[in-house]
Amino acid sequence: MFDTMTLTKITGAFCGALLIYLLGGWAAETIYHMGGGHGGHGEEAKKGYVIEVAEAGATQEVEEGPSLEELLAVADVDKGAKVFGKCKACHKLEDGANGTGPHLANLVDRAVSSVDGFAYSGALVAVADTWSAENLDGFLASPKNFAPGTKMSFSGLKKPADRANLIAYLQQN
Repeated sequence: MFDTMTLTKITGAFCGALLIYLLGGWAAETIYHMGGGHGGHGEEAKKGYVIEVAEAGATQEVEEGPSLEELLAVADVDKGAKVFGKCKACHKLEDGANGTGPHLANLVDRAVSSVDGFAYSGALVAVADTWSAENLDGFLASPKNFAPGTKMSFSGLKKPADRANLIAYLQQN
């Protein structure tokens, strides 16, 4: 069926592939070697990272920044106008001018889901009655966490100062 030359070629190809596989493994181990070896005995077992965790039942103190009221007291309306640039793609400030989202004219202390002509998802009414500064702060931090099921796909404003500046800007419009 096979002559000797064909069998020799097949065996040579197999040995060549095995050699390339072993050399590739050796090269990868040399390049990406992190130390430690296999099994981790002796001195090499001491290498690693220590992750400190709180003991069960221990409470961690969370360092809190200034309150929303303090941030609103020193809020910068001009900086809020710049932050509003992230909202412009979907929201307008003109009364009755809805975009992808409802208009934001007179938003602060306005009833939630109250803009005529805009189809809300219904998730907002379940979590808030009015757009108070506190509700806006929570919503702007993370719309999906504040009102699960909301249509708004914005990921949120992480900096409390940005949220306070935006709320101060919206209070003036």
